[in-house]
Amino acid sequence: MAVTFDQLVSRVKQQLLGYTRDQASISYLVAPMGANDISFQVDTETVTNLSKGLVEIDDELILIKKYDRATGIVTVIGGLSGTGRGAEGTTKTSHALDTIVTDDPMYPRTRIKEAINDTINATFPDLWVLGAYEFPKIAARYEYPVPADVEDILNVTSNTIGPSAVWFPNSSWRFNPLASTTPGQVKPTPAPTGKTIQIMRDFIVPGRNIRVNYLKRPQPLVNGTDDFATTTGYPERYIDLVMYGAMWRLLPAYESARLQQQAIEATERAPLVPTGAGSSASKYYMALYQQRLAEERTRLQRLFDSYQTFNG
Repeated sequence: MAVTFDQLVSRVKQQLLGYTRDQASISYLVAPMGANDISFQVDTETVTNLSKGLVEIDDELILIKKYDRATGIVTVIGGLSGTGRGAEGTTKTSHALDTIVTDDPMYPRTRIKEAINDTINATFPDLWVLGAYEFPKIAARYEYPVPADVEDILNVTSNTIGPSAVWFPNSSWRFNPLASTTPGQVKPTPAPTGKTIQIMRDFIVPGRNIRVNYLKRPQPLVNGTDDFATTTGYPERYIDLVMYGAMWRLLPAYESARLQQQAIEATERAPLVPTGAGSSASKYYMALYQQRLAEERTRLQRLFDSYQTFNG
C-alpha cells in the first residue's frame, strides 16, 4: 500500500507521542485563512487554553498575540506586518476551513518532516537507488558523458552481435566524477554534467549499445501527497528504517525540555520522568535504525554484485 509523506509524518508523530499520547489542545478554523492574514477565527467550543504563544496550522507555526474568547478571533503578533506568521523557519501559507489548530505542539510537523528527510539523505551511500543509462559505442572514442545524478557506477555491459543478444560484462572502465566541461577538452564534445565514464581495452563493436548501471541518491519528500517509494526511489520496506531514524533525531528534545522548569506542568512531571529518559529512548531507536540499515545494506550487496565479484 502506498504511503504518502503526510501519512509517514503521522506515523512518526504517533510513535513519538505514544498510542495513549498526551491530548494536545486543539481547535479548528471556522473561516478560511489567507497567507497574509494577521488574524484568524477558531471554534470557541473546542478552545480550552489558547493564549499568547505558538500554534500550528497545517505545517505553519504562528505566534499569537491575543485570543478573544467571545468571538474566537485570534490575533497574530506583529500587527499589520504579520511577523508572527511563518514562525520558527516555517512558511506562511493559506489554510482552508476546518483545518486543525494545535496549541503549542510538542513535535511540529515541519520538524518531523525535516527529520524524515535528514534520515533519507543520511542513508546514502549505505543505501542507494539503482539507475541505468545506455549509449552507443563510437569508434576511436573512449570517454562518454553520463547523467548528472550518477554518484558511482555498479557495472557496465555491452550488447554483443548475434542472435543471442547477450549483454556481456565489461571489466575495463573507469568512472570520472571530475570531468572537464570546457569545450575541446573532452572529444568530441564536453561533458555537460562534469561526469564521464571511460571505456578502455574492450572489444566493443561500434554502434552497439553500452549499458551503465549506476548508483544515485534518494530524493527527499516535498509535498504531503508525495508517495514514499515513487519519490525517494526506495522500496516501501525502508519506511520503518526511516521512521526509526527520524525518531532518533527528534527524541533528544525531551532532555532539552527537562532543563526548562518554569512551567508548573514541567515541574510536576520532572520527578516522574527520570533524567536521561529522552536520551535512552533516542539510543533505543538509533540502535533499531542501525540494525535495519545494516540489514538493507547487506541485502543490496547480495542482490547487486559487481562484476568484479562475478568475474572472480
